[in-house]
Amino acid sequence: MNATGLSLAGVAIALLIVWANFRPWWKGGRDPKALIPYGSGWLLGALSTVCVGGALGWGAAGITGLLSKGGNTAVGSLVGTGPAALASTRMGSLTPAGGIVVCIVLAVVILLHRASGKLDRRRIVGGVVTGAVLGFLPGVAAQLTFLPDAANYVGAWGASLGTKGAA
Repeated sequence: MNATGLSLAGVAIALLIVWANFRPWWKGGRDPKALIPYGSGWLLGALSTVCVGGALGWGAAGITGLLSKGGNTAVGSLVGTGPAALASTRMGSLTPAGGIVVCIVLAVVILLHRASGKLDRRRIVGGVVTGAVLGFLPGVAAQLTFLPDAANYVGAWGASLGTKGAA
């Protein structure tokens, strides 16, 4: 399934963005709090890949397609080779309650983005981009199957809190 148009060049660009965000943290004080902007964006981007039929899923596929097309063009222009298409997959599926959890994650990331400075805003956007692109890779998706399961579980737990004691 290659509906997203994922290519090796797009993945390479995503990995460069990961490196650009991780390297300053590694060279600096390695404060875990410094990874919150990038990590929250990455979580949203990765969860967006399982939002089939919704705006977040459409956006994740669009980001992946744009990065892949741009990377293919750059590689083709620089070295003269054609695109290297990759297979893509999704981590799993969301229940309606899990979808609510993803909406809450989206709201939290938006609020974090609005409250952040310029550099952290860039890190959040970079996290969304890399989470969306890397979340479609079959190997990464296989390792992250717990994400939609966790969202579904938390959503079901929240729904059970609202229905306990109902007749």
